[in-house]
Amino acid sequence: MPKTSARLLSLLSLLQARRDWPGGLLAERLDVSPRTVRRDVDRLRELGYPIRAFKGPDGGYRLDAGAQMPPLLFDDEQAVAIAVALQVASASGADIQEGAVRALNTMRQVMPSRLRHRIDTLQVTAVEQPTTRADSRVDSTVLTAIGAAVHAHDVLRFDYASATAGTDAPPRRVEPHHLVTWKGRWYLVGWDLDRDDWRTFRVDRISPRTPTGPRFTPRQLPTADVATFVAGRFRGSTDTLEWPCVGEVILDLPASVVAAYTRDGLVEELGTDRCKLVQGSWSWTGLAAALGRFDADIEVIGPAELKAAFAGLARRYASAAE
Repeated sequence: MPKTSARLLSLLSLLQARRDWPGGLLAERLDVSPRTVRRDVDRLRELGYPIRAFKGPDGGYRLDAGAQMPPLLFDDEQAVAIAVALQVASASGADIQEGAVRALNTMRQVMPSRLRHRIDTLQVTAVEQPTTRADSRVDSTVLTAIGAAVHAHDVLRFDYASATAGTDAPPRRVEPHHLVTWKGRWYLVGWDLDRDDWRTFRVDRISPRTPTGPRFTPRQLPTADVATFVAGRFRGSTDTLEWPCVGEVILDLPASVVAAYTRDGLVEELGTDRCKLVQGSWSWTGLAAALGRFDADIEVIGPAELKAAFAGLARRYASAAE
């Protein structure tokens, strides 16, 4: 027979897996007597789990929503952090989206009402997972404050620490629409009321002010979805996931080598030590600089803007060398 603590966790897991459990079936699954099941149910009730007994030929039990988190397993902040992590898990590249959704629903069933409210108002969109760890930390209270404003459609007032804003800059007034993650950082997407435009704000630079502003009617994003909007903004566009500058070159390197260092470019093998690369960037100069990192001769196929960018970099680098 398993130890009491392990058996209680097993019993709790079974109660979460389905709505109603006959007492005899629980005893069989746990390999204990029906009397032991009754005692364990009483112990879980003492810990705050609302378990109902129902009548029937064999009798049974049901775990209602609103239980407290298991003692010594999660505090409130940890529970919120896990729920947020499960929301963004679908962007990890692994086939775990369905499992993450089921895990979040399981956690939500046993959360106290105060935690369920925080989770329900904190909706996150994961746009792109990081390739390296981002050097930024976000206070969970800031996340939940922004999430609550997004959920309630309340105008958000906040101080924003940016390179261009001075210490005496007035607070920003924004209609918050989405919380997103992009390459390991948190961003708020919203309509800036003072600049009359859509903007993205790094959450680690936001200091919310209270109270929030008046309610607003959500506007339509200029793109089909928030993922397209955010990806487009970081690629220098506003309405597409495509790079605004795309060029084509031939590199004197094996295709396998170039492909290993090209995230979203198209590599075509032309020979043992030669390949064609179609690559995009937010600017022609940025694209030329990115292609220049390959330690190989480069032949530009086109367009003319890319050739001009290489020429401009050549003059700049030659001046720097002098």
